[in-house]
Amino acid sequence: MRDKDYYRTVGPKLKALLDNAKRVVVACDGTELVYDGPLESTKLNIGDYTGMKNTGGQFPIGEVFTELKDLSQANGQVKLFAFADEHFRVILPPQPILVTIEKGLIVKTENATPEFQAVLDQIKSDEELWIRELGLGMNRALTRTRTLIDIGSYERMCGVHLSLGAKHTIYTKTGFPKKTSHYHVDVFVDVKTVTVDGQVIFQDGAYRVS
Repeated sequence: MRDKDYYRTVGPKLKALLDNAKRVVVACDGTELVYDGPLESTKLNIGDYTGMKNTGGQFPIGEVFTELKDLSQANGQVKLFAFADEHFRVILPPQPILVTIEKGLIVKTENATPEFQAVLDQIKSDEELWIRELGLGMNRALTRTRTLIDIGSYERMCGVHLSLGAKHTIYTKTGFPKKTSHYHVDVFVDVKTVTVDGQVIFQDGAYRVS
């Protein structure tokens, strides 16, 4: 399947599933992060701007993203294989970092590197350690082993990324004022599968939607 056909076929199918989802499970080896409850309207970055007010976006393309309407309904654990540092660079720790999330907040980490701990400490100095964006990158040219240094480009990698911190400029929520929410730090999940209401939509590094 050509990239154009891939993005404009798989992207809308993912959006349809996520827009109607009641439960999403992001599973790593031995862990699950569970999203219970409805999600915000899923946004597409697939090079198709039909019906949108604005056209254009940061290259490369290839992403769908959303988040819970009630952020406190995220619970469980994930393993992270990469994260953004304070200079917007992609950092690959020597082993995955285990993160425990309760009611949408990071409450514990294991195997955290000094660089990752510095990111967490910086966020905590100003706001709580929320998990916000659930991003499904679609760009098959970018993988766990084919990386980029720039976080804004690498977030399109084929897999799952989350955001840490209270800031998200797309989704407005009570209690998360745009002017005083400071941080949106992308982190990348060492994901095995993603299921939506029991249907596997991502497995073995690829999307499984029809």
